[in-house]
Amino acid sequence: MTERTTDDRARERDKGSKSERTRLRSGGRREVSRLDQPRELRRALLPRVPISNERFGVLSEKFARFMGTATFLIWMTIFVAVWLAWNTFAPEAAQFDPRSLNYTLLTLILSLQASYAAPLILLAQNRQDDRDRVGLEQDRARDERNLADTEFLTREVASLRLAMRETATRDFVRSELRSLLEEMEDRGYLRTEDDDEREDRPTA
Repeated sequence: MTERTTDDRARERDKGSKSERTRLRSGGRREVSRLDQPRELRRALLPRVPISNERFGVLSEKFARFMGTATFLIWMTIFVAVWLAWNTFAPEAAQFDPRSLNYTLLTLILSLQASYAAPLILLAQNRQDDRDRVGLEQDRARDERNLADTEFLTREVASLRLAMRETATRDFVRSELRSLLEEMEDRGYLRTEDDDEREDRPTA
């Protein structure tokens, strides 16, 4: 009986949730999103332009590098000088940015250039900072590997020195053999030259 009542309650709960979802879909203001169904794609107000961040970053870096060269400064100086000379000394009918208006168009162009140049330079600087950060991390990892290799080689050299110290040298072997011979002579296992001479003497 307990199992049946539990199953009945679960079925009633499922029916209630289904009826709630149906009511919300039909007359409610919001719909309950289900995980087993794909979401509908909503059209944006403005069309999305596919922009490659990497390509845009590379172009901004090229522009920033070009602005920091002497070539850009020379051509910019020539452009401004020609602009000012034309709109100052040319006939009034040929002037497109007269001096009487304080060169409004030139001021607008330079302001527009500065407003675009500053974010592009900042973007190029941020990309350079990211590259520097990655380079520092790689250098740190390389230094750690070099330090580990150096410590390993140091331990190997120390173990080789200890092994060389424990290795029997020629002088050590000779001293050991000499002490062994003396011990055998003292115990009588070996005959000395004095014993040979004594045996060679004739007995009276």
